[in-house]
Amino acid sequence: MKRLIIIVSILAVCVVFGFYWSGRNTLKEVVLTSPHNTAMYNKVDVTLEKPAPVYIEYTEAKTGKTFRTRISPADTLHSLDLLLLKANTEYTYRVVIDNLFKQKSKQLSFKTREQSPWLVNHWFNDKHPHDSSALGDGMILVCFGRLPGYMALIDNEGEVRWYWQIDDIGVRAASLTPRGTILAMLRPFVRDQVDDAPQTPAEIANEEHKKPMRRGAIGFAGGTGLAEISLTGEMRWRLDLDKVEKEKDYQVIHHDIWMDEENHIHTLYRPKMIADIPVNGKMERDTLGGDGIMVIDTLGNVLKTWSAWDVWDIKNDPYIDEYRYDRFHMNGLCFDKDGNYLVSNPIEDQIWKIDRQSGKLLWKFGRNGDFQMDTTAYFSFQHSPYITEQGDLMLFDNGLYDKRSGAKAFKLDEKNMTAETVINAPLPPDKYTSRMGNAYLLPNGNLLQTSSKTGSIMVTDREGKVLWESIMYYAPYRAVYVPVETWDNYFKEIK
Repeated sequence: MKRLIIIVSILAVCVVFGFYWSGRNTLKEVVLTSPHNTAMYNKVDVTLEKPAPVYIEYTEAKTGKTFRTRISPADTLHSLDLLLLKANTEYTYRVVIDNLFKQKSKQLSFKTREQSPWLVNHWFNDKHPHDSSALGDGMILVCFGRLPGYMALIDNEGEVRWYWQIDDIGVRAASLTPRGTILAMLRPFVRDQVDDAPQTPAEIANEEHKKPMRRGAIGFAGGTGLAEISLTGEMRWRLDLDKVEKEKDYQVIHHDIWMDEENHIHTLYRPKMIADIPVNGKMERDTLGGDGIMVIDTLGNVLKTWSAWDVWDIKNDPYIDEYRYDRFHMNGLCFDKDGNYLVSNPIEDQIWKIDRQSGKLLWKFGRNGDFQMDTTAYFSFQHSPYITEQGDLMLFDNGLYDKRSGAKAFKLDEKNMTAETVINAPLPPDKYTSRMGNAYLLPNGNLLQTSSKTGSIMVTDREGKVLWESIMYYAPYRAVYVPVETWDNYFKEIK
């Protein structure tokens, strides 16, 4: 019996060795390149003798953090992306042939080049709060609207870890799409008459604070195009609305762009209306400037529109003469929990809910709105409403009346029409921003807040205490939080 066990064991070893040998592959070539010539992205091209799946394990030498790329399906030629690399940093890596018995190459190494000088962020010093744990695992996406336009990702150490540039046009705003890409609003900055340089509190205080801001058809946050960018920095498509749309009202979009699950894009546009209005006691015909929602596909076909003029009573509007060129100045669009629209109407200091199918105005929230609320929680000239994971309505209160800006969130009871304030996080007085800005509730409970006019992107606690701050050399319109899970289809940290 003992002899039989020995024979069976030997045969089993031979069978296993046979499977191992028959499945063994040869790594013929490994080529590492930097496709966009940046410090943050390398590509590894692998050639095998026989088709097999492949992935790469790579380690940051200084910290010992190890990552694994996606598994490239069975083939003899593979291209694998190493993303979000740190500049001027040494890495080691191995190519892994994902057979029944994994084959690992010898240890290889590379060092990323130094960061481009103009991408170096010099904010990280004792003059500014820099608790690197405040942001959590994600990163911050910022956009630059002048030339050349670009988008960049900043990590918790203030370093740029991802970058995309377009030479002929600026990038005004961006959002993450359901299919794991970035949707960018393209902005011809020469059409804008407002400078976007940061200002001191004194300079901001000396500005005009009257509503509305009469900035013409495009406004500070407008754009004439769209582009979809992959996380490897490839432009999937670009759409220039001013070239494909015959209707002038459809050639300019502004503030927000969102892609839904059907890959349709929802944005704000500026529909005009010709009407007779009272001017100094007399009726005059004029062209009124308004706002609306436009839905388009990636080819630029307009699928649906909604106009604020459809639900607005011009005849009983006492301000229509004063605000005729920019009656609403809508500056934010998002989806509510039920899929209907929420739009920010800063001229009225209100958030409106619009039925996505019928276009009916369902309610108004804010000053003189339909909800009972704490009057001390009123907001003014608010920006960037959105629904948190907890189902609350968060917005950025610019605070034109008390000159204090910051995040606010409300739990809305649409049955009883009441609103409970759940977050009130005013920024320090010297971070007051009369225009732009946004706030976002981070997974760790802190808040990402943008004081655009002062050039500050901050992480605060829920009371508004600044824990982390990045000073930009321009006035960032908003900052978008990009969670670490966004990169799951490209790489994951494994130890």
